[in-house]
Amino acid sequence: MAEPIIQIRNVTKRFGKVAAVDNVSLEIMAGEFFVLLGPSGCGKTTLLRMIAGFELPTEGEILIDGQDMAGIPPNKRPVNMVFQSYAVFPHMTVADNVAYGLKIAGVGRGEREERVREALQLVSLAGFEDRKPDQMSGGQRQRVALARSLVMKPKVLLLDEPLSALDAKLRAQMQFELSELQDHVGITFVTVTHDQDEALSMAGRIAVMNKGEVAQMATPSDLYEYPANRFVADFVGSVNLFEGKLTLDEPDRAAVDCAGLGKVYLNHGVTGPHGADVWIALRPEKIYLHVPGDGKAIRAAAQDAPDDHNLARGVIKGMSYLGDITLFEIQLDNGAKIRVSRPNLSRRDQEDFTWDDRVSMHWRADSPVVLLS
Repeated sequence: MAEPIIQIRNVTKRFGKVAAVDNVSLEIMAGEFFVLLGPSGCGKTTLLRMIAGFELPTEGEILIDGQDMAGIPPNKRPVNMVFQSYAVFPHMTVADNVAYGLKIAGVGRGEREERVREALQLVSLAGFEDRKPDQMSGGQRQRVALARSLVMKPKVLLLDEPLSALDAKLRAQMQFELSELQDHVGITFVTVTHDQDEALSMAGRIAVMNKGEVAQMATPSDLYEYPANRFVADFVGSVNLFEGKLTLDEPDRAAVDCAGLGKVYLNHGVTGPHGADVWIALRPEKIYLHVPGDGKAIRAAAQDAPDDHNLARGVIKGMSYLGDITLFEIQLDNGAKIRVSRPNLSRRDQEDFTWDDRVSMHWRADSPVVLLS
């Protein structure tokens, strides 16, 4: 079983009276692809900079590979950092950029050239040794920055918003490449991003931060399917949130009455007091859309719930065709609004519904999540 390579213990960082990071404790395992995710100002970059040594904790301690980093400057830590701006030297060739850290460390020329060659092969830049950065694309410059860090063979690679300067298509491509690279080299990657899709696609585990604290730490699928609170549910992916009261809570079933959504039934318990104020989180892709008509057919679609539960009706008031899916905004009969996404499995699926159509909806009993906060 992997041992922790980074241990963050009760770390707080204050700038004046403001706590940018507030009593955070977490462990990052050796060989893990770990992502710090959150909105601007949540403390994720400050935490990364403290691991790197560019900021010092006000309180608490940071251990890397079992060694307390207190008093250890950035250049003496077993980490390397890839910055958001790449920070490659424009006057140097690719090979010289990658070799720079080795040269400063006094590595001999023969070993230096061999390690540069290996690093460029890792990032698919073999043959680019003599190019200058201004002769390369953004994605290629990012690979140069990665190679320059990997060539130093750090125990931990820190990446600060590494894909933010790339266009959407290249960013998606680089997400796969980074994951594949990390798996190949086996080095611990710690990445900061505000992009939820980026985090979900790359990470083994994610720590979602909010106001200097860790709101939830889990695998991508657990964060998405089992958010711990409203902030995580709303920040990670698209979600419909409805306030309600818990009216039934038994080991194998629960029910919530929502003023906006109606009666919601779940096929598992919640462990909350009867009558408690709760929130229902329901992802748009987990809602099935129907043309009103045969009530028996719609009822059969929601047969894993009691009568009048997990059903809603309304009118389409907005549509966004996104290629692979169509996103609908539906005004329910009671005035509340709900978002539903529907895959376009054929070329004409998007023609099944249109503006101002009256529709019915249902969802399975295992789809909603009950949040107590």
